[in-house]
Amino acid sequence: MTAVKIIKVLGTSTDSWEDAAREAIAQASESVEDISGIEVEDWTAKVEDGRITEYKATVEIAFPVHGHRQQP
Repeated sequence: MTAVKIIKVLGTSTDSWEDAAREAIAQASESVEDISGIEVEDWTAKVEDGRITEYKATVEIAFPVHGHRQQP
């Protein structure tokens, strides 16, 4: 049986929401191993003078929990 842990990460981009989601995964993968999937929870943006200046993607990142067995 496999247990899965889910963390929430916010990625940002000046180009698109898709790039913001990619950035969230890229940053998380620096400290999380074996990412198995994501769910985009929210798309938001920063707006200045009527224009989007920063895209934001809040994603839930799933990865397996690896147990460490102690030797008897």
